[in-house]
Amino acid sequence: MASRTSDWRDELGRWLKPFLDRLGHKARRQMCPLYVSGLIGPGDRKSVQPMAERVATGDYDQLHHFIAAGVWNAGPVETELLVQADKLVGGSDAVLVIDDTAIPKKGTHSVGVAAQYASALGKTANCQTLVSLTLARDEIPVMLALRLFLPESWTSNRARLDRAGVPAEYRTARTKPELALVEIDRAIAAGVRFGCVLADAGYGLSAPFRQGLTARKLAWAVGIPRHLKVYAADVRMIWPVAKRGRPRQRHVPDVLSIPAEDMLANAKWRTISWRTGTKGKLKARFAAVRVRVADGPPQRIRDKGQQHLPGDEAWLIGEHRTSGEKKYYLANLPAKTDLRTLAATIKARWICEQAHQQMKEELGLDHFEGRSWQGLQSSCAHDDDRLRFPPASPARNSKAGKKESTGRRLSQLCPPYATPSSHSSVD
Repeated sequence: MASRTSDWRDELGRWLKPFLDRLGHKARRQMCPLYVSGLIGPGDRKSVQPMAERVATGDYDQLHHFIAAGVWNAGPVETELLVQADKLVGGSDAVLVIDDTAIPKKGTHSVGVAAQYASALGKTANCQTLVSLTLARDEIPVMLALRLFLPESWTSNRARLDRAGVPAEYRTARTKPELALVEIDRAIAAGVRFGCVLADAGYGLSAPFRQGLTARKLAWAVGIPRHLKVYAADVRMIWPVAKRGRPRQRHVPDVLSIPAEDMLANAKWRTISWRTGTKGKLKARFAAVRVRVADGPPQRIRDKGQQHLPGDEAWLIGEHRTSGEKKYYLANLPAKTDLRTLAATIKARWICEQAHQQMKEELGLDHFEGRSWQGLQSSCAHDDDRLRFPPASPARNSKAGKKESTGRRLSQLCPPYATPSSHSSVD
């Protein structure tokens, strides 16, 4: 057992070397392996004090200072995380999944805490929300970033920002879609390679988010609410005839926009299996039509008031699940894309949920007890780093019956990634 523990600690040291080189100070390079070892090792609580008792007896103050109070620039480490993630699963056939995860909290002093929707609880609760970027290939997720979202109750209160030590560049009020675009830019600048951006309806309903992805020349497929308005792809812009007064000076569409669910009401639906799960093939009924999204400039149209003009052409995709639930999506994939590929692409988003679950269950993402920005973001960065460490620790191997970890599967990675259509079938 001692030899086995020594082996994985030696491997951890080799794995951490590029990150330690970015930390600079000798004390930080000493504390980082201890903190990551605490995340890997046994123990139900992964907050600083119980981890220090297990892996750094007598060094609690130093370990706490390293995570929660140390004044050091996390930028170089975060950049190295992006570089290493790209080496593992980056490529034109990888997907970049945008999502967020909530950490329930009590009190009002922890940075970013506020009454907001908590996905872990399925309701509005007092929590912190982290916008996440997950790079995935061959159904293997690697977390790129976890960035704290600050609600308006924080960005409008300078005293709270000062107490939590929020850096100046993160004090600007941003929506979660805006924050996601900032993180996407950071990933692109670091050279991270991916073929398509995926997101749920919480991001897909944002026209600036979709347009921002298009402006960056990125392929995307996002969820949308059923009532989001679209036009038929063959909509024409015409000159309206004025019954009285001066002639109209702006074009208007020759038809009105309608909700996405109505556009697909008469579409042809087909049953498609996109992958095989633990209980057999995963299937649903899908339909897709080309549309133009009603996200152009607002324009008064006849007696209908202000209406958004037609925007870019895209795929509108509908999904009818066996449970009776209905979902809708938009994608800017090429017009020649077949329905199987569209279905497999939008369903690839599920992988980020596995990454969130592993970070909470195995690495104690929601165990961090500090209140500062520095502490939370440092803890998130080390969680990201640990999730990529291929060898499984003795503690993780001891959890019988658990689903195979991402770390274990990363160590086996290298078979060619199959395109979405090669994993799907039509019945």
